[in-house]
Amino acid sequence: MHFSCVVVILLVSSLSNALPSPHEDTAPTYTLPAAASTDVAEASKQLDQLAKFAQQQARSLLKQEHNGEKPGKGKCTLENVAIRREWGSLSPKERIAYTDAVRCFQKKQAKTPASLVPGARSRYDDWIGTHINQTVFIHYSGTFLTWHRFFTWHYEQALRNECGYTGYQPYWNWALTAVTGLEESPLLDGSDTSMGSNGEFVPGQGTVIFGGPGLPEILLPSGTGGGCVTSGPFKDMTVNLGPLALGLANGSTIGLGDGLGYNPRCLKRDLTTWINRNFANASSVARVIIKPKDIYDFQMTMQGYPGSGDLGIHGGGHYSMGGDPARDAFVSPGDPLFYLHHAMIDRVWWTWQLLDNEKRTGAEGISGTGTFLDTPPSANTTLDTVIDLGFAAGPPQTVRDLLSTTAGPFCYIYL
Repeated sequence: MHFSCVVVILLVSSLSNALPSPHEDTAPTYTLPAAASTDVAEASKQLDQLAKFAQQQARSLLKQEHNGEKPGKGKCTLENVAIRREWGSLSPKERIAYTDAVRCFQKKQAKTPASLVPGARSRYDDWIGTHINQTVFIHYSGTFLTWHRFFTWHYEQALRNECGYTGYQPYWNWALTAVTGLEESPLLDGSDTSMGSNGEFVPGQGTVIFGGPGLPEILLPSGTGGGCVTSGPFKDMTVNLGPLALGLANGSTIGLGDGLGYNPRCLKRDLTTWINRNFANASSVARVIIKPKDIYDFQMTMQGYPGSGDLGIHGGGHYSMGGDPARDAFVSPGDPLFYLHHAMIDRVWWTWQLLDNEKRTGAEGISGTGTFLDTPPSANTTLDTVIDLGFAAGPPQTVRDLLSTTAGPFCYIYL
């Protein structure tokens, strides 16, 4: 299928496991797609082009700041920038180092006072409790993207500072698992070098309903698991908090009060490749990056326009995991796969930002209010809006400091 393209002259160098040398200055010609292909193979090529463009733009910005050509603090450089990579590109040793750090984190003592989150038993639970308490303010709101970027970065830093992890936050590329199938991917094949397995098969599961207050329902098939994770590094993991709004495979939703009480249970998954292939494939991802020209359309396309019948790539990833707590919007960080999913959400945003970086990392890169679909009505999010992760991590930051991955507290890019 032919799509019109615009030609962009880039200063592009090959990127594999590290940024190119800052002394390299080659200038091959690349084309950027003007429309996302509906053919997943072609869309995958488009995503490769977009990734190379974003990587080079990030490199160029760091170089300009370093040379004084652009204003900035200059703390993030080509030499010290962290590089986040896709799970399958990590070596077996690197994958195990990551999951070992997560398990270490799950054994550390919680910092959140019991008066706020009575069920918190670990540092890992600090993150879940924070997400539960702020869910209605950080989805379909003006801070959806910045809040989750900050949240995921602090999680990465905690693994490094508190559990000796020396790598960086990997990401889950849904476009790849849409091709291989979830259970056949290195991410979820249940091996010691994976993020665990599917849940034990539960026969006779029915329909899952995706929706929200006042929103049309989307009917989804259940997956191929449903029970406790059976193998891999998280087969013995305990989920302590929730549920609060857990969608079950019989069309119902369950919750226990505010979800903050102690409710230990196994980690359950219901891997659903059908959802991955229908809502988070290469074409879906390319569409989110290419189609939107403003941040409102970008955020809504990513999360799914209410009433459109589309989960968006955000809901597509969460519901591809299935189970408990992944189908619970409040408690979803209870599945360690959450952080790889949101690193990919951040990677898509990062790529989109770098198509027009100056505009998309400033005031025009923000849209929305402080509440879910502005319910109840609340003030607009601005550059001065403060994001506070509570007892999970700190100190708080303003939105203006979280719009670039190489400014403010951040210093990372994606391959």
